[in-house]
Amino acid sequence: MRGTILLTLKSYENCTLCPRNCKVDRAAGKIGICCETAELRVSSIEAHHGEEPPISGSHGSGTVFFTGCSLKCDFCQNYQISCFDMGSVTTVQAVVDKLEQLYRQEGIHNVNFVTSDHFLPHTIEIVSELRWRRIPLPILYNTSGYMKVESLREVESYADIYMPDYKYADAGLAQRLSRCRDYPTVALEAIAEMVRQKGFLDSFLGKREAATKGVFVRHLVLPGQIRNSIDALSILFNEFGRDLPISLMSQYWPARMIKIAELNRRVKAQEFYRVYDHALDLGFTNMFVQHMSSWGRDSEDEFAPDFSKDKPFKGNL
Repeated sequence: MRGTILLTLKSYENCTLCPRNCKVDRAAGKIGICCETAELRVSSIEAHHGEEPPISGSHGSGTVFFTGCSLKCDFCQNYQISCFDMGSVTTVQAVVDKLEQLYRQEGIHNVNFVTSDHFLPHTIEIVSELRWRRIPLPILYNTSGYMKVESLREVESYADIYMPDYKYADAGLAQRLSRCRDYPTVALEAIAEMVRQKGFLDSFLGKREAATKGVFVRHLVLPGQIRNSIDALSILFNEFGRDLPISLMSQYWPARMIKIAELNRRVKAQEFYRVYDHALDLGFTNMFVQHMSSWGRDSEDEFAPDFSKDKPFKGNL
């Protein structure tokens, strides 16, 4: 194990794990753009029941929320951990112990690494330890989509499912909200690599309750940014075809004040359904749709996790 730890620390020297390529020596305790050193920090590990049905299944997804983020979107609903440093230093062994407990006591369907891009070497260690303990859970990488192809190839033999976002088709919007004008191109290349590795999500084959392998793509509709959503769906359709599994999400809420005034409100029904109609017109055959009627408009914090609590999400109480 000692040799593995040294190899992991080596990966954080001159760090280029994410497309930011900040080249900070995180192994020496310096902080990268992700706001993290090489010291593993995690904000929450739990059986999460709020993912798409093939991921949460009936017993929940074993989510591991990592502290920090390389993207840091202004509208992030998990801003407590992505931007405000909430989380605790931990070890690979402690993470695996908790995941094994969730597997044996709650029957989680998978291990779900949430925004782990800046801790990819640690995720490899976690998966290796899970395999050594003969815990047969699919490994899911739940990402912003803003990933390097080279990093994805490093985790190819450790990943089973990829669940990337495709947030922006509009480079200007990506720059304003996430400081990454290259997001549309980088994320599309990353998704193409994910599909090359794993194909499309297998749950749509109708053989399993919970997915075991493949890719599906999430897109969150932002208020006042309908053209971005329409273009994003068109790009995905043109690149991957009608059978690409997608998840169209309406849950946006203003977690904090944002400079773009339109983003300081929730999505209107007419905005969301204009995007949804476009997805239908394109002909996507495998869609998860978070309809506006599926959540309470009067609840301001229904989708607002609180990572100061042992169970951050209301649906997991």
